[in-house]
Amino acid sequence: MASKGRIQLDISLDLFLMEVEAKFVVLPITGRACARIPQLPLNYPKDPADRIIGATAQAEGLVLIIADVAIRQSKAIRKIW
Repeated sequence: MASKGRIQLDISLDLFLMEVEAKFVVLPITGRACARIPQLPLNYPKDPADRIIGATAQAEGLVLIIADVAIRQSKAIRKIW
């Protein structure tokens, strides 16, 4: 969230995203993931981005490395940290 001051970028956002996409697999938001959003438990964070992350992890069978305490405490997704 560069615009909110949460991260500081020394390069343009476009260049940053290109570097991320060169090093990581960036998954699309799929219908299968969207269908899982309402199935997330009530204690899962309500933030739309957090819900997409959780639903995508479930739909793709992924284990997350995530610092967000609320997501970790929800126990809705498999995580390493």
